[in-house]
Parts: sequence; structure tokens; C-alpha cells
Amino acid sequence: QVQLVESGGGLVQPGESLRLSCAASGEISPTNRMGWYRQTPRNERELVASITDDHTTDYADSVKGRFTISRDNAKKTMALQMNNLTPDDTAVYVCNVHTFVFLRGWKDYWGQGTQVTVSS
Repeated sequence: QVQLVESGGGLVQPGESLRLSCAASGEISPTNRMGWYRQTPRNERELVASITDDHTTDYADSVKGRFTISRDNAKKTMALQMNNLTPDDTAVYVCNVHTFVFLRGWKDYWGQGTQVTVSS
């Protein structure tokens, strides 16, 4: 069983920055992908950014150039540096890991989420 715990959310003003962190525990396959999703006030879930075990990254068009995803494989942690935040970034940010589980195949695990609110 994999558990994910996020931290770092909060209330900021437009143009400011936040850094989210995700700590994983449990067994994660060497080949895996971690990512940040966000649940908007309209109850839509969208992929914000993802990073594979070999550090290949992918970003939603809306955050390219502003957000940076990173990870530390040895520590099983992942971070999302968010700069130049706008009110449209307001959402619950949820950590995800896509990992292979022996005899069960590929599975997704999710954290509880952390609230990010951007408002003046």
C-alpha cells in the first residue's frame, strides 16, 4: 500500500509563489510516474504536471513556464514550485503516483490534497 501526504498549500495573492511537497511511503515500483492534479471549484480534475522516475516531465499548457515539478527518488518525495500564481490556479492540489503492483498491475494512488487559494 502506498500513502501520499501533501503539504505546502495556502492563501497567496496573485503573482506570488508557493511550493507544494508530496511525501510517499510504501513500495513503489522502480518504473513509475508521479504527478500533481488539481480539483477546481467546478469539480473538474486536471493534470497539472507529471514526472517519471527518469525525470521526464510534462505540464499542462496553462502552467508551462510558471510551474516546475521535481522529485527525489531516494527520498520518495516530489515537489511543485508554483510561481506567478493567478486566481485560476485556485484548487485542491492532489499528489498521485502511478506504480506497478506485483500481481495486480498498474495502480494509481492519491493523497488527500492541499488547498491552494490565490486571491487579492
